[in-house]
Amino acid sequence: MENTTRPEPPLYADEKATVVGFLEFLRATLRWKCEGLTPEQLGLRAVEPSEMSLHGLIRHLTEVELSWFVECFTDEEMVYPYTADRPNGDWADLDPASYAADLERYDAAVARVRSIVDGLEPDAVGKWRGEPITLRWVLTHMVEEYGRHCGHADLLRERIDGRTGE
Repeated sequence: MENTTRPEPPLYADEKATVVGFLEFLRATLRWKCEGLTPEQLGLRAVEPSEMSLHGLIRHLTEVELSWFVECFTDEEMVYPYTADRPNGDWADLDPASYAADLERYDAAVARVRSIVDGLEPDAVGKWRGEPITLRWVLTHMVEEYGRHCGHADLLRERIDGRTGE
């Protein structure tokens, strides 16, 4: 796999630029792991009983982006594809024909989040389930979330076509 367009995090920058730089690198890594695969390949599951797939990761991280940034730092109400009776809605019912639309939704969510983050300082306070939370905490959590899921994406991609890469 070629490392085509992943932005390297800055080596010398302030706190926010550094953490956002790592988040952008991980977002690009997820997309890179999905490049060149068919929608059917993107929907291949990891291993039973897991419902995890690259397509599912795109859907899941769309919801993660929106829940942590939009829900915490705006007054917008979120509608999620999962409910108490369908807790894995972001992973389940994947239709290969919906991948392009799901990727567009992911890109739109990331663009929306970038616009929110650009206007805030790391110590900005939002609300998570009624409790105060800082942008610093959310950004750090997102680096952890993406780091974990990019590891999953590595394994999924290797299982699909044998390709590996950092």
